[in-house]
Amino acid sequence: MQFKPKGVCSQLIQFDIENNKIRNVGFVGGCSGNLQGISRLVEGMDVDEAISRIEGIHCGYKSTSCPDQLAKALKEATGK
Repeated sequence: MQFKPKGVCSQLIQFDIENNKIRNVGFVGGCSGNLQGISRLVEGMDVDEAISRIEGIHCGYKSTSCPDQLAKALKEATGK
């Protein structure tokens, strides 16, 4: 799936979901090191677990963050 995040530096989030597990997460744009870290941490994680851990994270003064946008993307992809 591809998701266009809003309110963050990254321009695109790509991922797959297989058997409710997150696979192949990638971000286009944004803070490369942090986003590689997020991608590796959620790889293979249950979708619901990831959402509960990363939803609502804010980046500085922004009302969202790349992890929060990933949670939104996962919810959209799974209809939650």
